[in-house]
Amino acid sequence: MEITRRSFVALSATLPFAMRAYAKKSSVPIGLELYSVRDELQKDPEGTVRAVAQMGYQCVEFYSPYFDWTEPQAKSMRKLLDDLGIHCYSTHNSEEYFSKDEISKARDLNLTLGTKYMVMASSNPKPGIDGWKAIADELNSAADFLAPAGLKTGYHNHQPEFKTEDGVRPIEILAKNTKPSVMLQLDVGTCLNSGGDPVAWIRSNPGRIRSIHLKDWSSDPAKGYQVLFGEGDAKWKEIFAAAESVGGVEYYLLEQEGSRFGELETAKRCLEAYHKIHGA
Repeated sequence: MEITRRSFVALSATLPFAMRAYAKKSSVPIGLELYSVRDELQKDPEGTVRAVAQMGYQCVEFYSPYFDWTEPQAKSMRKLLDDLGIHCYSTHNSEEYFSKDEISKARDLNLTLGTKYMVMASSNPKPGIDGWKAIADELNSAADFLAPAGLKTGYHNHQPEFKTEDGVRPIEILAKNTKPSVMLQLDVGTCLNSGGDPVAWIRSNPGRIRSIHLKDWSSDPAKGYQVLFGEGDAKWKEIFAAAESVGGVEYYLLEQEGSRFGELETAKRCLEAYHKIHGA
């Protein structure tokens, strides 16, 4: 039976306290990229965040629709996060939110939410190395603009960043040409899908992989991204070991494109699998 917001609230009261508090034992907070519950979030933002917190998630990452919030909406969400005892360490942003016309608004919303990182979730560079260098320049400029407010920038990879272009992978151009303060947020699933090695990438960029999207992927074309966390090809124990020994990871974010279950049920099952694989 799939879980709904209403039924989860009722069910959570019956769960053993130790199970609900289990996530708090980990030294690295475990969160949810809210794109995973995008349909639920659109219908009821605060109810969805509340349900996610009751599952045991310690943080959340809002994605681009948050940019349309008014200041009162952002303040209301921050109050809810504080009341629930969870955090929003980063937001996912379209490249346009880093432009001169939009970055001030993005900064103010992120300060209200209490975030640390504004992550560029995707980009549309001109072809070739120079196009990716231009993206690196955008990130560096944003880093300079945001630093006085105590915010940092980050970049989130998808498949294109790990595919060779003009003899080099774009992700390497971004890493080489951005300030050390710019976080390289690793999406494990898309890295694997493009033929990359998540563990090798973490180890080659010590201290810069400060958050990781724990999205699994299966090479079985019938499954792809529809597998739950732990059901795909990712070698999670090796990834965790690298992230926590040299990567500089500050928090993890489970992310799901979709699965055979509903959104909230998927989020719940992925969190349970995370605890089994990662441990306390």
